Amino acid sequence: MPLWPVYTGAPAPHDGITRLPPPPPWRAFDGGPVLDPPDADGDPAAASPDRAHRAATYQATEDTVQLVNAALYLRRPLLVTGPPGTGKSSLAYAVARELRLGPVLRWNITSRSTLGDGLYTYDPLSRLYAARHIPQPSGASADAPAATGVEDHLRLGPLGTALLPYARPRALLIDEIDKSDLDLPNDLLHVLEEGQYEIPELVRASRDTPGGHAEVLVDGADQRVPVERGRVRCHAFPFVVLTSNGEREFPPAFLRRCVSLRLRQPDDDHLAEIVRAHLGEPDGYARQLIHRFLSRVGSGELATDQLLNAIYLARSSGLGADSLDGLAEQLMPYLGRSAQPDAF
Repeated sequence: MPLWPVYTGAPAPHDGITRLPPPPPWRAFDGGPVLDPPDADGDPAAASPDRAHRAATYQATEDTVQLVNAALYLRRPLLVTGPPGTGKSSLAYAVARELRLGPVLRWNITSRSTLGDGLYTYDPLSRLYAARHIPQPSGASADAPAATGVEDHLRLGPLGTALLPYARPRALLIDEIDKSDLDLPNDLLHVLEEGQYEIPELVRASRDTPGGHAEVLVDGADQRVPVERGRVRCHAFPFVVLTSNGEREFPPAFLRRCVSLRLRQPDDDHLAEIVRAHLGEPDGYARQLIHRFLSRVGSGELATDQLLNAIYLARSSGLGADSLDGLAEQLMPYLGRSAQPDAF
């Protein structure tokens, strides 16, 4: 069986990730102890009907399949750029479902997001409260600190969890990276290049802990995993999808460390495939809506889910043709600032 492609865009999940060849020498990682991959149903949010449906119905283009496999083989992040509604976020869920990578770890970026937010959170106030209220062990002096460890008040973030030494890659979605401040893409460079990071609070605590061992909570679950001496290094580099609406340019150093995929508005045949996957075979009126949708795309931004909403209501509302046309026009307003024509 040929090794390429590992990800095929097929609807049926499989274990093709086990056929992934060894990484390039400059992208090999040796973190441990190696952790078993999580149960795909371990995170109820990741298994929500909406996300499960998006994963199962995603229609990948040939370019998408090729570049997803390039990212998997090279152990590089995949930077996905495109207008709203082209399936940038859904791609991460589709790949995770097909390759059985477990629940997708999601980091939604805002203008206030920092690298630390993605790696872990630590609550020193809750630790101080616990130190004052947890009963002392029998025989301990009144001045002895309470038995509450740093790890009890620390939780790994989505990026920090993705870089744990799992036997299989985890899927990490860093959504809308172009909303970040100017420093975040550069801050991500070192962590994604090295595949490792430190937790200073655990590094300091390890000096007083035999063996420097701590058990910390992961993102999206109540599971604890071992961290040795406050240092985390991946074993299988995660499948990282960074999405961008194309609203800003990224530094060359950042771009050259990513595999870049640009998603474009689907054509007539691809839109029909998308409708078929979500709603079944498109009927005559659905094809009229597809044609009208495509005729308007050049005048402003439209999203595929607007078309799906219009087709769904056309099938389920029982309205007449004139009413449907008016409703479709209202459901598919332009999302961008381009001039909007009066007629739908």
